[in-house]
Amino acid sequence: MPLERPQDPMLIQAIRHSQAMQRARQLNLTRRGFLGAVGLGAGALALAACAPVTATQKALTPAADLSATQKTLIWDNWPGYMDEDDAGANPTLDAFRTQTGLDVTYNVAVDDNNTYYAKVKDQLALGQDIGADTVCLTDWMVSRLVRLGYIQDLDHANMPNLANMNASFANPDFDPGRAKSVPWQGGFAGICWNKEKVPNGLKSIDDLWSADLKGRVGVLSEMRDTIGLIMLNQGTDITGDWADDKFTNAMDVFTKHVSEGQIRNIKGNQYLNDLQSEDTYAAICWSGDITSLNATAGDKWQFAIPDSGGTLWNDTFVVPMGSAHKANAESVMNYYYEPEVAATLAAWVNYISPVDGAKEAMDAIDPELATNQLIFPDADTLSSVHVFRTLSAQEENDFGAQFQKVLLGS
Repeated sequence: MPLERPQDPMLIQAIRHSQAMQRARQLNLTRRGFLGAVGLGAGALALAACAPVTATQKALTPAADLSATQKTLIWDNWPGYMDEDDAGANPTLDAFRTQTGLDVTYNVAVDDNNTYYAKVKDQLALGQDIGADTVCLTDWMVSRLVRLGYIQDLDHANMPNLANMNASFANPDFDPGRAKSVPWQGGFAGICWNKEKVPNGLKSIDDLWSADLKGRVGVLSEMRDTIGLIMLNQGTDITGDWADDKFTNAMDVFTKHVSEGQIRNIKGNQYLNDLQSEDTYAAICWSGDITSLNATAGDKWQFAIPDSGGTLWNDTFVVPMGSAHKANAESVMNYYYEPEVAATLAAWVNYISPVDGAKEAMDAIDPELATNQLIFPDADTLSSVHVFRTLSAQEENDFGAQFQKVLLGS
């Protein structure tokens, strides 16, 4: 049965204090921030990324669902992806526990898509319990899990609030109709700059290659964002059926600017440290991170979607084949599609909410956040960003190896 719409005052209080909570956040606890905190370098990521992706040998059978008798749920997620109050409690998750009686273990366990996959891939391949009933991974990794047959079908009858899913998230190419996955939060990759050091700002990817910025540019170690933005700048529709030469052309530009020293750093979250220390003045970056950087280190940086377009990514719920608590997982997914709950969460994490009605819920309490295009993008904003199309297993290996070769040699 659907949960009643939450009117818990601690949810309302959480929204009212959202901006204060943002300022209290530490940079190494952002959604993409754990990479720097745990010291994962490019080499470690490359080893995980280049691990072979093989097809499942036989169809896996989902675990028997024990949700009716076992009121437990284990949820793995990224750091900085859950609302917190001043006492360190999680208002929305605590309200869910109270309403459902479920004993939820929330683990900050995903430090990177590749490294998380490396930890659980053997169990996934055998259909065994990975120690989590649900996990939120980025859409491109979810597409791999779908392709390999590692995740369970979802019962939409247990999630009536999915009617609140924004239509733009409803039919990804890797999971039409969202039969196996549910969006959690999303964001943009674009460009950013130090407003003091780059007073005229940036409009395009080409602006990053200006002589004035030589040796002061950072880019992301996430291939689909860095190469995706370059491909968009070259006129390629990254959502379409482009051929290998389009990727190669973008790699040529990337390799050139690395070898000539235009690009100083290729990093995960540590690019924020480089911006703050002024080791770099401009970067390819993630939208929500710049909001956090400005909130904690002074309003010195500007984020923009390049004139040729940005990339759009989503982190997404899935239920592994070995999970014995699918209905409980569906219950928490359903809960976070309540507009008031989604608004509370979005106010804290500053990433894109996939929930229709969350903007209106936010507008009633914090109109400033309700107009933030990084949280509630309108149609014009969404028309300027693009999802890097799903790669085949062969493309994933080949393109990843090309990118990591440059990354390791930088």
